[in-house]
Amino acid sequence: MATEARDALGTVVSLWRYPVKSMMGEELNASEVTDRGLLGDRAYALVDPSTGKVASAKNPRKWPRLFDFRAAYTEPPQGGRSLPSVRITFPDGSHVRTDDSRAESAIAQVLGAPVKLMASAPDQVSLEEYWPDIEGLAHRETVTDEPMPPNTFFDAATIHILTTGTVNRLRQLYPEGRFEVRRFRPNIVVEVPQMDFVENEWVGHTVAIGDTVRVEVATNCGRCVMTTLPQGDLPRDPGILKAAAKHNKANVGVYGSVVRGGSVHRGDLVRLA
Repeated sequence: MATEARDALGTVVSLWRYPVKSMMGEELNASEVTDRGLLGDRAYALVDPSTGKVASAKNPRKWPRLFDFRAAYTEPPQGGRSLPSVRITFPDGSHVRTDDSRAESAIAQVLGAPVKLMASAPDQVSLEEYWPDIEGLAHRETVTDEPMPPNTFFDAATIHILTTGTVNRLRQLYPEGRFEVRRFRPNIVVEVPQMDFVENEWVGHTVAIGDTVRVEVATNCGRCVMTTLPQGDLPRDPGILKAAAKHNKANVGVYGSVVRGGSVHRGDLVRLA
């Protein structure tokens, strides 16, 4: 154990799951991890029936209120069993469960647009992404159609890891902004001693999280307009994305895929496998 601690990259300090894509999620103390990430993550999504595209806060001009909703499971998901229903809390504090036949119409009424609540993704699925006019982004002042991994509601990969080093470095570079992990919607937050973009160095490597979980870090996580949007008590702030674009090529965190599942807990050591 002493050797593992000495070789550790950092320690898991928080875990997050988002039962419904683009809604606020829930913070966890522990979670089972499968090849689809944290159990129950992005299990549901709203789909625009007119286009077949996933409703996403990546296009806030079309879906400006998704971050006003919060989603949490009615009971903890368990591996090998069907996922329990999700309670969706509306901006006014009322709520509806995903197994309620009135859920779609109630959500659509608040959003002001018809939606389908889906629990499984088709083979081909995509979303619309608005790119603000910020130097350093791949596109500027346009909307693109972005494909998603087949049969999932994930953007690019099933696990998003973020370190405190990156958050603290951005906070140092842009002190006017409120840099909190909530803005970046990670699954696993790792506390590290450095104040730098340390997870950039993990790309191409496999990290061990706790005793069993292994995640192959595939790529940096390029950020989008979602990081600038208000959520809860966090204000709208385009400077968040501008800082990431200026100082780290718009990357905040890394994406990975699960090569070995298991359980992950707060306090687990993270190290190179």
